[in-house]
Amino acid sequence: MNNKKTWGIVAAVVAVIAIAVYLFSGGKKEAKVSFTTAKVEKTNIQNSITATGTIEPVTSVTVGTQVSGIVSHLYVDYNSVVKKGQIIAELDKTNLTSELNTARANLSSAQSSLDYELNNYNRYKTLYDKGLVSADEFETAKLSYLKAKEQVTTARESVQKAQTNLGYATITSPIDGVVLSKSVEEGQTVAASFNTPELFTIAQDLTDMRVIADIDEADIGGVQEGQRVTFTVDAFPDDLFEGQVTQVRQQATTESNVVTYEVVISAPNNDLKLKPGLTANVTIFTLEKNDVLAVPSKALRFMPNDAFLQKGQTIEDVEAKSKVWTLEGNVFKAHKVETGTNNGILTEIVSGIAEGTEILTDFSMSSNEEPAEQQARNPFMPKPRNNNSNNKKK
Repeated sequence: MNNKKTWGIVAAVVAVIAIAVYLFSGGKKEAKVSFTTAKVEKTNIQNSITATGTIEPVTSVTVGTQVSGIVSHLYVDYNSVVKKGQIIAELDKTNLTSELNTARANLSSAQSSLDYELNNYNRYKTLYDKGLVSADEFETAKLSYLKAKEQVTTARESVQKAQTNLGYATITSPIDGVVLSKSVEEGQTVAASFNTPELFTIAQDLTDMRVIADIDEADIGGVQEGQRVTFTVDAFPDDLFEGQVTQVRQQATTESNVVTYEVVISAPNNDLKLKPGLTANVTIFTLEKNDVLAVPSKALRFMPNDAFLQKGQTIEDVEAKSKVWTLEGNVFKAHKVETGTNNGILTEIVSGIAEGTEILTDFSMSSNEEPAEQQARNPFMPKPRNNNSNNKKK
């Protein structure tokens, strides 16, 4: 029993040795190394970020009213072109006119009282100077005169206020522009007790628009004023609009734990295709260098080593922070280069290698497959089933 066990172990060891000899000698072909190359050539290096934003006029004014009342007349509608100072609406002036008349009557009454108190003060002053009235009586007359004078001032201010409120009943356009929205109709009552009711929104110039884009906090560091911007809108999917960054606002907005910053982008609109409120799909070019020598960035990470050297190949290296490699005959040759900007995919080459040079960027290793006949002769591969013998049995 022990002899059988010993012979089994010996047979297993012999099989393992045979497999090893087969794999590391005749059974395995030499690995084949292939290289990926690229040419040093002039190209454009760009880096960009994308975002969404809303199109709006550069200047828009909300027109309201500072007095309450009924809207008696509307002189403009949506899309009406208006001039600065043009009357666009009027409120009913009945109550405001009545308040003005009351204020004027109060002023007239106060003026009459002032005239009486002034004459009375002058009489008491004369009598006081002659010693015919007491100082107390003189001071009382003087006080009444001063009060009447103050009442006239107050009444005059009331008249001024009533005149101003009456003027507010006539609503004019503060700018030249186009009416974007209208919030009231004739006969509607507006109340200005707590806040100013909004009647109209007027855009100054629809040929000069802007995009307010929300930029993620991870991208805002690369955005600067003057950078080129392209954007599209769903209303005109085949049109590409251009602008530039005019302002990077410092105020952050947090929504659902996402921090964004507003970036203002100019949007010339001479053909009036862009309308307020449209959503813009924005591309901001944070890096642009045109017509510069460049190579794929991975070429600067390529490094040959002895592991994939074929027979007769050698390596000629140099000391350099940045270098690229060429294969010249059987020599892997390093070239010291000075690099410029990069966008992660392409890197600018300032100097060190000529335009048109073919450089190495990557490599791959593969082994040749064994022919099917050789696999069939492999003594350690399972043999195919003998179908003929099965057929004979049948």
